[in-house]
Amino acid sequence: MTATDVGAQVVDVAGETLWLLPEHAVWWPRAAMLLVADVHLGKAATFRALGQPVPHGTTAANLARLLDLARRFPARELVVLGDFLHARAARTAAVLLALHDWRRAMPARVHCTLVRGNHDTHAGDPPPELGIAVETDPFVVPPFALCHEPGARAEGYALAGHLHPACVLRGRGADALRLPCFVVGQQGMILPAFGVFTGHATVRAGEGEAIYVVGDGRVWALPAGGRNAG
Repeated sequence: MTATDVGAQVVDVAGETLWLLPEHAVWWPRAAMLLVADVHLGKAATFRALGQPVPHGTTAANLARLLDLARRFPARELVVLGDFLHARAARTAAVLLALHDWRRAMPARVHCTLVRGNHDTHAGDPPPELGIAVETDPFVVPPFALCHEPGARAEGYALAGHLHPACVLRGRGADALRLPCFVVGQQGMILPAFGVFTGHATVRAGEGEAIYVVGDGRVWALPAGGRNAG
């Protein structure tokens, strides 16, 4: 399997090669590690508990995508960079059953780790019987500091989520398209939200940063000075 085969962009940071995947994930080949951020399982259930008419099936869709990644890549580790569960109200019987089914279906070779994010603080850790290790931010796996909230870290190059970054592409006239993106900087990277029912924050490339946009089943680099706006 090559990066081109899966629509990925390859970036070299902190002396390591990472694949930015169109599934809103990062593949670290040397460590056989998949990384995702901001899954927000049970968010729709939380909204429905408040009487909001939101779609069903988002938790099942998110878990199916995680399972597909773990099966397609020879991963030994899956790391969630925060916000695995959306809220304590998300711990419904249906969500917990889906979680248990997902964990049983995961390849036995895959060890799962959650780096606690702000939503995890309120939602609580995953049920212990799922066998998901829980770490505080930052979880250091040299040369990386695996975090939830972005920002330079003394412990290593930061891989983080939290912001749910997206980029606005503008064409001629009033044409505009808003797409999720990876933000790759000199001291850290921000992953797009993995969850299918999440909001986004529009970002611009800062000094020394590159934007990699997810669209049409692949990841592609936004040219410097490209038509993106905040």
